[in-house]
Amino acid sequence: MMVGLERGTVELEPHDPAWRDAYEREVERLHELVGNYVVEFQHVGSTAVEGLPAKPVVDLLAVLDEATDITEVVTTLEANGYEHRPNDDVPDRAFLAKGPRSERTHYLSLVDRDGDCYREQVAFRDYLRAHPGVAEAYADLKRELAAEHPDDRSAYTAEKSAFVERVLADALAWRD
Repeated sequence: MMVGLERGTVELEPHDPAWRDAYEREVERLHELVGNYVVEFQHVGSTAVEGLPAKPVVDLLAVLDEATDITEVVTTLEANGYEHRPNDDVPDRAFLAKGPRSERTHYLSLVDRDGDCYREQVAFRDYLRAHPGVAEAYADLKRELAAEHPDDRSAYTAEKSAFVERVLADALAWRD
């Protein structure tokens, strides 16, 4: 199993069941570090959808207790291999990346269960899991865009955004 990718690049791997193991190992580690602040962990992103090719970076959500001082959690995580990325463009999360820039292994979003980030990430994942045809269309698009933009993560992300937004709208309606 390969987990890790250079920042800014796009390299898809076929789905690997070991990604689930990597998620579970990281959750165990995070429980030891900041578990007293976290009420729930979720494995999200393409590594969480069986059969979907993905960048080999495991995405996690950590739902924080409402009373949590997020600064304390970020400080602890930074002392244990995570880099806080404060200029993230998602308004209701704190985003951290684990691993050196040359080999990111995990992305961690600190979120509130009532926030859009949590709701959207979980709905998108669950919708793809429940709709294999949509997941296959997404896989095809990802492979095509990764081949076109191997060294330009922002172009890769931008060009799949219309598809993602359309599926997300369906996923949110499906959940409600």
